[in-house]
Amino acid sequence: MVNEKMRDLGARRSVIRELFEYGKKRKVEIGAENVFDFSIGNPSVPSPDAVNETLIRLLTEKDAVSLHGYTSAQGDAGVRRAIADYISKTHHAKTNPDLIYLTVGAAASLTVSLTALLQPDDEVILLAPFFPEYRVFVERTGARAVPVLCETKTFQPDFAALEAAITEKTRAIIVNSPNNPTGAVLTNESAEALAALLDACSKKYGNTIYLIADEPYRELVYGDVKVPYLPNYYDSTIVCYSFSKSVSLPGERIGYILVSPTAADAVAMYQAVCGAGRALGFVCAPALFQYMIPSVLGMTSDISIYDTNRKLLYDALTEYGYEVVKPDGAFYLFVKALEPDANAFCEKAKEQELLLVASDSFGCPGYVRISYCVTTEQIERSLPAFKRLAATYGITK
Repeated sequence: MVNEKMRDLGARRSVIRELFEYGKKRKVEIGAENVFDFSIGNPSVPSPDAVNETLIRLLTEKDAVSLHGYTSAQGDAGVRRAIADYISKTHHAKTNPDLIYLTVGAAASLTVSLTALLQPDDEVILLAPFFPEYRVFVERTGARAVPVLCETKTFQPDFAALEAAITEKTRAIIVNSPNNPTGAVLTNESAEALAALLDACSKKYGNTIYLIADEPYRELVYGDVKVPYLPNYYDSTIVCYSFSKSVSLPGERIGYILVSPTAADAVAMYQAVCGAGRALGFVCAPALFQYMIPSVLGMTSDISIYDTNRKLLYDALTEYGYEVVKPDGAFYLFVKALEPDANAFCEKAKEQELLLVASDSFGCPGYVRISYCVTTEQIERSLPAFKRLAATYGITK
């Protein structure tokens, strides 16, 4: 017999991955130029030159045995120190390299952190809309995911609903800013209110509620928008970071966990992270990409291309009569479906070869997510299809 829960997960791809696979098949059938695939958050902008330059230097200058050998289970000490120094300088936050754990991307960071923190029957609050895999990561531990819908005008937390959802079983809340799928950025005011609420509820229930900050999109913001660094607002914060989106390395899977030194029982929490990494087999993240990290800290790919795509798509869709959430970060548009059933709307979109992700699995029905990390040319070619789709609902502008 196999674990039926795991078998079920393996047999059913996520909605996003299922649509991505459909898109690949459809491109073979009718030509890639005729399919407008907005399904997956796969960066379309090349990495900064420093990525390849650093990798070439490491491959040519560093001893091959040590370059490809094991690092410490929690990651190379020099790399962890470089991360800590960067965070201290950039965010003016207390850091400790001995509370940083290098991981195989943000998914591993979240899985390890949740495993370190949770017991069966604990509860974790997910601010909806949220990345669907959060639910998988939480429920794998035997804990319960508790979605709490944000205010749908601003997509900032609904603090009344949030306070009502917190119980004596609440162990953590996951905050993703900039947000996937809305592109919303948590404001300073929201960060302050969230910290005050978690402090009050931790005292009320006599149990520290951890804030888990999932930050793969931290640097992907537009204009003068600033992303609050949550350890500066709330002591018991764990940061889960990935270089996948900021420097266009999703396939290399490299990131880190940072336990704030101000967290309750920070050392014990970090030891639990190390133990969870060991139990899950997530030790010694890929050494070559660990050694690359100090050279790319704070860098981004050319996000002006994403900004161009954002403006082009937002302006066109609003002109066509769609209700669109204007994103301040990441590379997603969250769009109100033109009928109550977002899945049915996505099926109609397929008739125009538009591949959009229904929002139900994000915990916020009635919307679709559009990933605009594609070529600007694809967006330009897709606009008539979006206009035709609106026309099928009687919307002509």
